[in-house]
Amino acid sequence: MILNDREIKEAEPLSPLITELKADGKVSYGLGSFGYDIRIDDEFRIFTDVHSTEIDPKNFNDEAFVTVEKKTVTIPPNSFLLGKSLEEFHMPDDLFGLVVGKSTYARCGIIVNMTPIEPGWRGYLTIEVSNTTPLPAKIYAGEGIAQVVFFRGNRPEITYGDRKGKYQNQKGIEVAKI
Repeated sequence: MILNDREIKEAEPLSPLITELKADGKVSYGLGSFGYDIRIDDEFRIFTDVHSTEIDPKNFNDEAFVTVEKKTVTIPPNSFLLGKSLEEFHMPDDLFGLVVGKSTYARCGIIVNMTPIEPGWRGYLTIEVSNTTPLPAKIYAGEGIAQVVFFRGNRPEITYGDRKGKYQNQKGIEVAKI
């Protein structure tokens, strides 16, 4: 069952929980009717080919990106960055979240990777953002970047927390781990 605004408030799967959609000239964030629009923090890791580094999920090389802290960041054409949510998640054992991109960015060719948030997972979400256009694209820190839709089911036999998943309790931007 998909959770509505009232049920999301009761479940408290993240904090801080802003109980209404905020905009005020910004990309919206906060609680919607059937989801929660999360914000992106001001630290970004932008992929670069300066060092001609290969991307290997089994052996990730930190030279593959540059780290910047800014209120706005520009993703180069046909490029990619990692960020993290301002909200911290504490997923109950019977809740599953699905992260989807916001239409405001999608209409500009900026795509946020669909990501699951499993029951029992805790931490700050690493957010993957792609610029699919041949033009530079701007991202705004502290504003909405994606929506999380929450689903409730029966508690699984083993949650992400039970199996001590490799991304459990992450505090910052996490690169691929095997």
